[in-house]
Amino acid sequence: MKVRADENRCQGHGLCNMTAPDVFDLSDEDGHVVVRTPDVPPGLEDDAVRGAEACPELALSVTDE
Repeated sequence: MKVRADENRCQGHGLCNMTAPDVFDLSDEDGHVVVRTPDVPPGLEDDAVRGAEACPELALSVTDE
């Protein structure tokens, strides 16, 4: 499973990080999303999906690869 972020869509709401802090972090510079684990390790798949679904800007995608 892979996680990708569209940095142009992210508005820095931080809901991804609040929902899944092991997968998503926030930039110190602008508060926008930083994907901590682009290749999602076993055990964090559900967190990655929940974090992506929490994004009101639809800036995050999770794919099975």
